[in-house]
Amino acid sequence: MLSLQNRAPARGRAHDAPRRLIVIGTGVIGLATAYAFARRGWSVTVVDQAEGPALGASFANGAQLSYAYTDALAHPDLLRRLPQLTIGLDPSFKVRGLLDPDFAPWALQFLRNCTWTRFSDHTLAGLQLALESSAALEALMERHPFEFHHAVPGKLHMFRSRAAFETARRVVDIKRRHGGRQAVLSWREAVAIEPALRAAGEVVGVIHTPDDAVGDPFRFCTELLKVLTQQYGVTARFGFKVVRLEAQEGRAWVANAAGDVLRADLLAICAGVDAPQLLRKLGLSAPVWPMKGYSFTAAVGPEAPRLSVTDSARKVVFCRLADQIRVAGLAELGAQSTAVDRRRAAQLIDLARSVLPAAAHYDAVTSVWAGLRPMSPSSLPIINRPRPELVLNVGHGMLGWTYAMGAGERAAALSASSRLERIP
Repeated sequence: MLSLQNRAPARGRAHDAPRRLIVIGTGVIGLATAYAFARRGWSVTVVDQAEGPALGASFANGAQLSYAYTDALAHPDLLRRLPQLTIGLDPSFKVRGLLDPDFAPWALQFLRNCTWTRFSDHTLAGLQLALESSAALEALMERHPFEFHHAVPGKLHMFRSRAAFETARRVVDIKRRHGGRQAVLSWREAVAIEPALRAAGEVVGVIHTPDDAVGDPFRFCTELLKVLTQQYGVTARFGFKVVRLEAQEGRAWVANAAGDVLRADLLAICAGVDAPQLLRKLGLSAPVWPMKGYSFTAAVGPEAPRLSVTDSARKVVFCRLADQIRVAGLAELGAQSTAVDRRRAAQLIDLARSVLPAAAHYDAVTSVWAGLRPMSPSSLPIINRPRPELVLNVGHGMLGWTYAMGAGERAAALSASSRLERIP
């Protein structure tokens, strides 16, 4: 049983010596967390089993910073569609690993969240974090301007079902009352804003989010790591696979298979879908489950959209990054491998072509990618401090890039508090 009683800090630290932090994971979450701590004067080391930053779920995700589109995955409509999803009738959303015993506890929590009240609460909690994240990213760019194809074109979310559109309007009304800026548009109004939508076929209505942004998460991590190492003295250890770790009774350390040991005052686990395995080594658990997604990148086509575009029915998102288009979609809940299934990749390309036929040069795709999104049952990240020596920043799901900077700030703020929390 995890005790939540506060413990005294470790002895033997000089009064003016910076406290030491080890961050496990160097995607957008890990590096945003490292930045938030380093800016507060901590001595930070980041470690990753990969050979460089952002080579997991941050590498080539959808690239959208969806500050006002924070809708939780667990929704009453999804619950009604569950039989269809479990037998594979929806090509865009599949459920894998139903017989995996580790899936059952996560699934039960997820199903309990499929009520309108919980959906609304979780969506609004995500909106608050996203707005914090937007402000934190703006502050970072003012302090350390670097290039990662950041732009604020806004986003258009298309609906082909009247019922789905009416539900979306209801959610917009809720978010407007809590700081979200969204507008409900007719098809004609949306085309006036983004002429590329003329090719999208029959659409019932559109939600316009003018403040949603875009940015290349891999390039962001690469440039932020330079800032961290050159200006904040952060140490980076790549190819460092953590096989042992401890975070209790005033001790915090990690070790790799070669026996290299790194010691600190605090560990921050920001390891995405690998977090549950690391936590088990500490006798803890967290409800994080993988959901595989795909993306491809291609040169912009003759009718590429300027704004980001999401087709809700086909679950495809288009994001312009300078002279390229990043298209992301498909969801496989419970998939464990990041290997690219060529049939699924071809399916995504075909879906994108059916939505916006001239948005990209689909016959000359430059890269195809698949990654595992770390999903929590509520779609909200788990940012807490279960032990004095341990901070968690995991479970950001499909909005890791959106939440990253705000989540890092929240994680760093926990270090100044003596309050401990159980992992939900």
